[in-house]
Amino acid sequence: MKTDDFFYNLPPERIAQTPLEPRHSSRLLVLNRQKAELEHTVFWNIYDYLNPGDLLVINRTRVIPARLFGFKNSGGKVEILLLRRVDDLTWEALVGGKGLKSGTVIQVENGPKAEVVKELEASRRLVKFAEPIENSFNAAGQMPLPPYIHTRLENGERYQTVYADRPGSAAAPTAGLHFTPELMERIKNKGVHFAEVTLHVGLDTFAPVKEDDPGEHQIHTEWCEVTAETAEQINRTKREGGRIIAVGTTSVRTLETAAKQATAGDCVGPFSGSTALYILPGYTFKAVDAMITNFHLPRSTLLMLVSAFAGRERILDVYRQAVEQEYRFFSFGDAMFIY
Repeated sequence: MKTDDFFYNLPPERIAQTPLEPRHSSRLLVLNRQKAELEHTVFWNIYDYLNPGDLLVINRTRVIPARLFGFKNSGGKVEILLLRRVDDLTWEALVGGKGLKSGTVIQVENGPKAEVVKELEASRRLVKFAEPIENSFNAAGQMPLPPYIHTRLENGERYQTVYADRPGSAAAPTAGLHFTPELMERIKNKGVHFAEVTLHVGLDTFAPVKEDDPGEHQIHTEWCEVTAETAEQINRTKREGGRIIAVGTTSVRTLETAAKQATAGDCVGPFSGSTALYILPGYTFKAVDAMITNFHLPRSTLLMLVSAFAGRERILDVYRQAVEQEYRFFSFGDAMFIY
């Protein structure tokens, strides 16, 4: 297995630059793993593919305004992109600027002072703020849109799911961006339930795998949680014959991480902590029966994950057809339902 086995050609114009209104009007490509034919519809009609007793697992993480700007004592400009909170004052971050070594002091614009306390690989640093940076998010922070989005986003809430209420992500769990309160109510009225998990997304979700052998890629850890209540909801659904449908690859990774904690007779167990689960073709899924997901970057770990679920050759063929059918790709793009 080579990283180039997960490459496909994508014309730049197929990368969605702006979200659609309403959210549920995006297109939906339906892939039944047992059938050759694909179905093409709109996301509002996801309702038609759900059965009473199914459980949709959503990730309630909220994107924080994680892009900060500042300057060193020398006057040099600095950009800080928060990735992961380590403690009340310290964050792992990507930093842009010259000479940002341990001991460097940075004055955040409209925010507190910060110090680089440890140099990590490449441009990653541990940065310690003089006071909790969360207090300055409104004044100092900007929304960290993905690098392939070049159009200004006028409404920052469009890069949040409608149910996002647990701050901590540097990127949105984009499969959830298609849901609206009206659609969720419609789904619930059919007898389909929702369960909540949390995974705080890091920017590594956008990083292509650069190693020739994807097995040598070092996936970065992300914090996730499945509560005891949610675990019981999932296990009960399984016992009663319902499907566990992950909304997004973040929910997939969270559920499959929790599956490692399951006791005999259960599907998942409660879990809270860091996950470095890396799903490649050959992986046996233990919790997830179906998934809703967007279209992912070539050579990315997320494309590898969906390939593990539906087969690499099948997924690449589906992506080729999606390009021909002029689907919109990536964060603000269209969705797939794979079951």
